[in-house]
Amino acid sequence: MNIRTGFGYDSHRLVEGRPFLLGGVEIPFHKGGLGHSDADVLLHAIADALLGAVALGDIGLHFPDTDAAWKGADSRKLLAHVVHLLRERGWAVGNMDCTVVLEQPKLRPHVDAMRAVIAGLLEVPVDAVSVKASTNEKMGFTGRGEGVAAYAVVLVQRLQG
Repeated sequence: MNIRTGFGYDSHRLVEGRPFLLGGVEIPFHKGGLGHSDADVLLHAIADALLGAVALGDIGLHFPDTDAAWKGADSRKLLAHVVHLLRERGWAVGNMDCTVVLEQPKLRPHVDAMRAVIAGLLEVPVDAVSVKASTNEKMGFTGRGEGVAAYAVVLVQRLQG
């Protein structure tokens, strides 16, 4: 097959005293993601989608939270490494679509910046990156403001060569 799709999901608890990083962009908010790395749920979901598309496992396999080397890791570097793994195996990203689920803060003012960062990391044009946000209508952990979740789907294509 010359094309494949992958799906990714991640969630993190929101806590006081941590920066809120999403899509490689720091968003002003009084809470941030709690995690072993920088807790960027969006970049983690995208990385999982890419790894799944080419059957390379998941983000936990490549960057385990039991390994001190990944403590506080910059998720942009993790995603760039995943893209490198794909390229080594003859794959490139075609496009990516994602949805972030949270009640606050509003993401619309930050979407263009996130798209630009993600496009650079995926080595695709900005118009191949879609970032959407949705609330959970005050239901569940995201609705109560306890956490943030992200879903991502990617298309990858075999490089010609």
